[in-house]
Amino acid sequence: MSTQFPGNLFVVAAPSGAGKSSLVNALLAQDKRILLSVSCTTRAPRGNEIDGVHYVFLDKAEFERRIAAGEFLEWAQVHGNLYGTSKRWLQERMADGLDVLLEIDWQGAAQVREQFDNVVSIFILPPSFDELRRRLVSRAEDSPDVIEQRLREARIELAQAKNFDFIIVNQDFTRALDDLRQVVGAQRLRYAAQRLSHPEVFRALGIL
Repeated sequence: MSTQFPGNLFVVAAPSGAGKSSLVNALLAQDKRILLSVSCTTRAPRGNEIDGVHYVFLDKAEFERRIAAGEFLEWAQVHGNLYGTSKRWLQERMADGLDVLLEIDWQGAAQVREQFDNVVSIFILPPSFDELRRRLVSRAEDSPDVIEQRLREARIELAQAKNFDFIIVNQDFTRALDDLRQVVGAQRLRYAAQRLSHPEVFRALGIL
C-alpha cells in the first residue's frame, strides 16, 4: 500500500487498564488535527457507547464477510471479540491531509506496520502490575474472572512493547499526556511529513 499521504498515521496500543483510552481522548480534545479511527467490532456496546461514534458494531457473520472482501487494514481477535479498521476510511482521511490515530491492540499494530512503513507506533505502559489491577478493579466494568484474564493477557501484550517506536509510562496522567503530544508534534516536523504537508513551500525552495 502506498504510504505517500499528507496525513500522518499514529498507532497507540496498551494492555487493558493502562489508560490508553483516557490519554487518547484527552489528546483528541486538545488537537483537532487528529481523527480517531472508528473500529468495527463484534463485541456488544458498553454503557453509553453509540454505533458509528465509538465503534461500528457488527455481528460475526458481517465482520467475517468484510474480512473475506479485504475491507480491513487490520483485524484481530481480542478478549474473544473481533476488531478491525476500515482500509478505505483511513486512506481517504489521510489523503485529505488529516492525521489519523488508531487505538488498537499489538496484533493490529503489527499488521499496520507491514503496510505503512512510516506509521508512528506508541505503546502505553502502566507503572506496575499492582496499579494495573487497581485500575481494572476501580473502573467496575468487569467481573473478577475477567479481570484476572485481562491481567494474564497483559503479560503477553507487554512483551510486545519492544516492537514499538515510542514508550509512554502512564504513572502521572498529565506527564503522560504531555509525552504523547510531544510524539505527535515531532512526527509532524519530520522531513517526509513536512514535504507532503507543504509541497508548495518545498517546490518554491527547489528542494522537492
